[in-house]
Amino acid sequence: MTKAVTSARGTLLPLFLCVVSCIPGLAQAPGQSPTAQDLPSAPQPQSAIRVMGPIKVQRPMGGGGALQTPSSSNPQSATQVPSNSMRLTRTQAEKLAIKNNPRISAGHLLALAQHQVYRESRAAELPTLNGTVTAVDANEGSRIGAGSLNAPRLLEHAGAGVTVTQLITDFGRTANLVSYSKLLEKAQNANGLATTEDIVLATDQAFYNALQAQALLKVAQQTVTTRQSVEHQIDELTKNKLKSSVDLAFAQVNLSQAKLLQLDAENNVNSTIAALTSILGYDKPINFELTDDDTQAPSPPQDVDVLINTALQQRPDLQEFTYDQKAAEKFHRAQREQLLPTISALGIAGGTPVRPDCIDGCFPNYFISSWYGAIGVNVSVPIFNGFLFTSQASEAGYRAKAAAENTRDLHDQIVRDVRTAWLAANTAFQRVSVAAELAKEADLSLNLAQGRYQLGLSSIAELSQAQLQQTDAAIGYVNSQYQYRLSLTTLNFEVGVQP
Repeated sequence: MTKAVTSARGTLLPLFLCVVSCIPGLAQAPGQSPTAQDLPSAPQPQSAIRVMGPIKVQRPMGGGGALQTPSSSNPQSATQVPSNSMRLTRTQAEKLAIKNNPRISAGHLLALAQHQVYRESRAAELPTLNGTVTAVDANEGSRIGAGSLNAPRLLEHAGAGVTVTQLITDFGRTANLVSYSKLLEKAQNANGLATTEDIVLATDQAFYNALQAQALLKVAQQTVTTRQSVEHQIDELTKNKLKSSVDLAFAQVNLSQAKLLQLDAENNVNSTIAALTSILGYDKPINFELTDDDTQAPSPPQDVDVLINTALQQRPDLQEFTYDQKAAEKFHRAQREQLLPTISALGIAGGTPVRPDCIDGCFPNYFISSWYGAIGVNVSVPIFNGFLFTSQASEAGYRAKAAAENTRDLHDQIVRDVRTAWLAANTAFQRVSVAAELAKEADLSLNLAQGRYQLGLSSIAELSQAQLQQTDAAIGYVNSQYQYRLSLTTLNFEVGVQP
């Protein structure tokens, strides 16, 4: 019996050493585990990430046609790489989005339209000049007998003249309407700037999301590769009766989980690139070679009160609400001043070269002179119109008060959003170092677990748990780096500072 056992050991030991030496990975020392070493750490910001394969998206309404790239003579411009491909940094993506996104074009056009409304309002302060040419063929000497209380005599004549009207004063109503239109123009310009900042924020988010998705895809691909190797090793050991079928089942489950992770990562890459392409205003599939131009993300600011004061001074949406409030106050004054008189001047001059000298040979000449002219002043005083002007003034007053409350509400929201974004940026900054430490400890734990498993001191469950923890830690480290950059971008947006 003893000889049989000794003989079996002599047979199995060389076989075990042969299998272990022939399978890369299990023959390595615990500190040299391919799973721990080959899983990539979070990519450095300056590393270029290639988006593989064209992504088809629909072009937003109002977009342009052919794909355009900045001039290659500029070192910072996007470089045209082969057919339908583009190398892109975050700064270049922002410029392309500002140039191509239809929302920005629409905001600019609305600002130009509001400027024309201002000119329309100002026209009431300027003179009005009308020219008139009239020729009449009438039943000479007859009178209009119906349709009017007067009875003017009809005469054959032809003449031409001009009429000039000029507002003298309406006690500030027109001036307030002009100021109202001017403030609305400023509000529309501020709204256009706010739209631009929205697009810049969306571009930065889409850009970093694409980089993050690509980094996570690399982690998933490396995880699949590593777990395939482990599954193959355990399969060979199981065939040689060195491991049980339970170990192989655990390895196969881990491999399937890694493949599912890779599928989700690939779908996430396609989704983020589609979002980035849409923000940039393109309607064609493009291969992007994305490169983060930030060498190192700075630490978040320390004084949140300074950020809040800056936001209250620079946020374009708050400026828009402030202009709207002032415009509503001006309109309230203009509506209230409808109750005041309006004084205007009227001038008329012209000539009548064709006119009858007399009627029936004996009537006097109705056109004493070949030219005519007059000037006058008109005063219009509103007396009663069913309380129309009073109601309009009250309505405008209520709307002005509502605009003031909306401005105050946005003021409070900005204070809250800046403080929240600042807290999120500080938390994200701290998570980077914690996630890095966690990834380091997870690598060490995986090395130890794999070494124990190789020596037969632990089960496959322990190794599987270590692999899962290492993958989660690698994903968490990648996420923490890009989430911190996203939090800084959001903080800049909330403060109203272009990144």
